[in-house]
Amino acid sequence: MFSDARAELRDFVAKRFPEGKLQDDHDIFESGFVNSLFAMELVMFIEQNLDARIPNDELTLDNFRTVDVMTDLVGRLGNGRGSVTEVA
Repeated sequence: MFSDARAELRDFVAKRFPEGKLQDDHDIFESGFVNSLFAMELVMFIEQNLDARIPNDELTLDNFRTVDVMTDLVGRLGNGRGSVTEVA
């Protein structure tokens, strides 16, 4: 089962992708469907919906390129929602 954070991030980001072609390791900025403005939307989404405050030193595009990376970021920030991984 995926963590709540991963599922919420995937749902939020997937709305920008045609035909549901988003994968958790897909670089969303490389695809051309999102841009740096969307990165700020991601920051706001994470802070408002996943109870994670993102410090200035974590505000880099590299922390928002994939659902995997964003889930790890949420986990590192300590609220615990991003630290649950898939169970086989």
